[in-house]
Amino acid sequence: MPLSQRWTLTRYLIEERRRFPNASGDLNALILDISLACKAIGRIVSFGVLGDSLAPEVTAAGGAVNVQGEVQKPLDVLSNEIFLRMNEWNGHLAGMASEEMETPHQIPGNYPRGKYLLTFDPLDGSSNIDVNVSVGSIFSILRAPQAVLDSGREVTVDDFLQPGTEQVAAGYAIYGPVTMLVLTVGNGVVGFTLNHNLGEFVLTHPNLRVPADTHEFAINSSNSRFWEPPVKRYVDECLAGKTGPRGRDFNMRWIASMVAEAHRILMRGGVFMYPRDTKDPSKSGRLRLLYEANPIGFVMEQAGGRASTGRQPVLGVKPSSLHQRIGLVFGSKNEVERIERYHHEPAEREPCNPLFAERSLFRD
Repeated sequence: MPLSQRWTLTRYLIEERRRFPNASGDLNALILDISLACKAIGRIVSFGVLGDSLAPEVTAAGGAVNVQGEVQKPLDVLSNEIFLRMNEWNGHLAGMASEEMETPHQIPGNYPRGKYLLTFDPLDGSSNIDVNVSVGSIFSILRAPQAVLDSGREVTVDDFLQPGTEQVAAGYAIYGPVTMLVLTVGNGVVGFTLNHNLGEFVLTHPNLRVPADTHEFAINSSNSRFWEPPVKRYVDECLAGKTGPRGRDFNMRWIASMVAEAHRILMRGGVFMYPRDTKDPSKSGRLRLLYEANPIGFVMEQAGGRASTGRQPVLGVKPSSLHQRIGLVFGSKNEVERIERYHHEPAEREPCNPLFAERSLFRD
């Protein structure tokens, strides 16, 4: 399609707003500011180590441990700052929460406040930057509780603890060979590619759909000794290929960048698994519910896929804390449903000594 006939992100949002004649336009403006933050982050990421010259004030930043217990890289700090500064002034937000900050970010008193909440992972997969693997930013938009709007009080942690079904919009930007913005406003999923000549995100993928079936799965096999039996069963069946119970061959992938994994699945199908395991019994999973699982889950469900904890739809989980971790499985619908079914089926009993079986010498 000629460039002149392609919609920009702005036009797409205007057309979506026309479906709701009484809409104020605040959501459109907020998404455009988020996209501007993503453009800025994408530009700096594209320079790699040369990017230090673009933001000399943060070259010495990083090295600190964030609330997740992870060592921050300079670009983590800078990306977080870009998201905050480009969205706190616009009058559309009551507050923000970031994977990089322990508590919610309050809107400064000199700026107007709005009716939405923004949660985000400013730079997902930042540990892969040094090896030039695609990274990205993930975001989720919620409505601020009415109590916040009525009282004008500052936001609290509890205001953000909404299940994923309450999301108004969500998406991610991926910084790879091209920069793309993938977005859902609850009416399917669309993808925009950044046209550097125009400085605009241009609609290039108008109706993204996740195939219901797949022959690819992604999981970190180094954790196999900690997997729960249903996960081990599923992976073993896939690895058995044509000679196994699935009767076909599967390919295994693992990028260790969630945005890159999600984007691959959105483009050609697959299933991603970062399930709950026994590696650290104090944690119910690795990924963050508010900043990663919910927004990616919303995108997948809107694209005809499925997102689950392995036991239940992830979008139905009521968050219990701002930085809650959770197990996550998403992608092609039929495969995710199979994994859920394995979790709900009775566990297979381990073979036992025949002397102590049901028909043993010692049976009552």
